[in-house]
Amino acid sequence: MSSAPQSRRWIAAAILLVGLAVIGPSARAETPTLEPAASMRPAPAAHESSDFDWFDDSRGREVPARLYWPLLADAEQPVPLVVFSHGIGGSRRGYSYLGRYFADHGIASLHVQHVGSDRTLWRGNPFGLVGRLWDAASEAEALARARDLSFALDQLLDQALQGRQIDRDRIAAAGHSYGANTAMLVTGANVSRPGQALSLRDTRFRAALLLSAPPFYGEADVQRILGALTLPTLHVTATDDVIRIPGYYSPSADRVAVFEAAGSARKALAVFDGGSHSVFTDRVGTGGVQLNPRIKAATQSLAVAFLRSVFDGQDEALQSWPLRHRELIAQWVRHGP
Repeated sequence: MSSAPQSRRWIAAAILLVGLAVIGPSARAETPTLEPAASMRPAPAAHESSDFDWFDDSRGREVPARLYWPLLADAEQPVPLVVFSHGIGGSRRGYSYLGRYFADHGIASLHVQHVGSDRTLWRGNPFGLVGRLWDAASEAEALARARDLSFALDQLLDQALQGRQIDRDRIAAAGHSYGANTAMLVTGANVSRPGQALSLRDTRFRAALLLSAPPFYGEADVQRILGALTLPTLHVTATDDVIRIPGYYSPSADRVAVFEAAGSARKALAVFDGGSHSVFTDRVGTGGVQLNPRIKAATQSLAVAFLRSVFDGQDEALQSWPLRHRELIAQWVRHGP
């Protein structure tokens, strides 16, 4: 592995410390899980959730997870699955508005908690917070997060799940911010060291959903890293999806650059007008009290439409999505079928 200073550059630690920049002073305690607005999910809810406290003996690492399962799914038919990776300082309880929506629409959603970069960062001596954040953004933790996703998928597929079935040909990786980097690592991002390639690609993942994805390494040449990401990808950001911390600035254009660099022949980019970097979390009000739930609702429907198009060949919802949400969209790009 590289030296400590190089390790800090590996995932562009400044980018990954967005939790400190976008969550603000209240971040010292985890933001509670919030119920989505009634307009953002079907009523009544058609899902249930289960928590798992897995442990990876080979790494000596806890891998907690929460599974949202569609209650209306045909027990005899396997269901598609999304494996979700949270941003820095998050937990398995986060991004519940997406997990619930996926499950309400027939897609299981497994939300993995990364213990080296999860909500525990906000606990303890506040003077040690910066050090804890640096550790969370280290190369070792970035690699561990990717392995968390593969391990959690192993565990879920080995579970009996009371007769329920996962469709192994319809599994997608997803994530927000640091979690988007994690999702890219398991879906094909080209990670290498002098004389050594790091194999993180998990071929069970067939697509990627990337919310507010920062570039890797903090380098301008993202094509070298993301050109190998050839699976179908959905990229979601906003014009105010900006990261500002002392000594570092990352505009929303960086998120667009990640989309452009991805080698996917089949990919789509949605840029919402306004918003913020944290508008895609469970937090309400960020990016605008009225705009926040509208962006969340549009993101929900876009993600499901994309998966239906990729996995089931049902393209009508994805084709009509930009028309249905045109008042919110600053940019929409789609390549491939």
